[in-house]
Amino acid sequence: MNRTLLKHLALVSSLSLFLGACSQENKEPERRLVLATQAQSAGAQAQVFAGEIRAREQVNLSFRVPGKVAQRYVDDGARVKAGQVLARLDDQDLNLQDQASEASVKALKADLDLADSELRRYRGLVEKQLVSKSLYDSKQAQAQAARARYQQAVAQARVNTNQTGYAVIRAPGPGVISQRFIEAGQVVSAGQPVFAFAADGARDVAISVAEQHLPGLRIGQPVSVELWTQEGQRYAGKIREIAASADAMTRTYAVRVALDDAAAVTQLGQSARVYMAQNGAANLSVPLSALSDDDGRPVVWVIDAKEGRIHKREVSTHKYGAQRVEISDGLSQNEWIVQAGVHLLREGEPVRAVDADNRPVRLGAKAAAKP
Repeated sequence: MNRTLLKHLALVSSLSLFLGACSQENKEPERRLVLATQAQSAGAQAQVFAGEIRAREQVNLSFRVPGKVAQRYVDDGARVKAGQVLARLDDQDLNLQDQASEASVKALKADLDLADSELRRYRGLVEKQLVSKSLYDSKQAQAQAARARYQQAVAQARVNTNQTGYAVIRAPGPGVISQRFIEAGQVVSAGQPVFAFAADGARDVAISVAEQHLPGLRIGQPVSVELWTQEGQRYAGKIREIAASADAMTRTYAVRVALDDAAAVTQLGQSARVYMAQNGAANLSVPLSALSDDDGRPVVWVIDAKEGRIHKREVSTHKYGAQRVEISDGLSQNEWIVQAGVHLLREGEPVRAVDADNRPVRLGAKAAAKP
């Protein structure tokens, strides 16, 4: 191989190395992939309460007389119609009492007829002055007493007849038997719950609210309801009832939320979430994972919308929550910040941002409104 060829090879190698170095210098540095988010208005966030679907009209059904349960016709969850027989007591004793009352009425009616007949006869005699006036007054008093005893017996007979009817429980309207408390053969007392009846119609969401949240609630306040079986679907509702006193055990207040949306298909006992907007807060909030510490000062990593680089910025915090922290100064709502892995970042580092759904972030986009 001659010297000329060697010179050419050396020249080509040098040129290749030079071009390779230039291409590496012009190549854009690799960008770190980060999870980005925007600050939310703390006033727009909603408090969430777990609740249970209940009938607006629910009552415990019971017998009005004591006795032994002879028959039970429905079970838990049974749908019933108005007037449908649900259970029946052994009414043998009640029927005997009713028969005794009828017999007593007949006997006292006979006594009354006899007293009225004697009174008419003595009235004629006293007019002819054949008997004394005092004897006539005595017969008149006996007739009045007989009439009073008869009226008393008639009233008692009606009571006994009514009690015979009380041996049967009927559905007060269309609805569902949500709970059953008795079995056939069981002896029950008057007023003892036998069935829990939930009437068809409007439905409520029963929730329990802690004392610190109570001042922000009012009757008629609009809320939104989400059923656990229909996640993401919100229905309109409003606060219908707030308990006047706290529960002795849990120290929470019972609140009823009226589910006004007719499109909501619910089942009794179904789980639901109630969302209530917080009022009066003007601060922004960010996830706790977006906050880091710089010499004892809270900071966040803000993404430059033009260059796509991150910069550390000091912020002022207001209130810490379970998952988020309120920012009172140092951050605007339309800025994008790094949400996770902040301890691995470096000042001025180029990044490629994605949101929680792994979609590329448009850094110039405004914050989306939260429900």
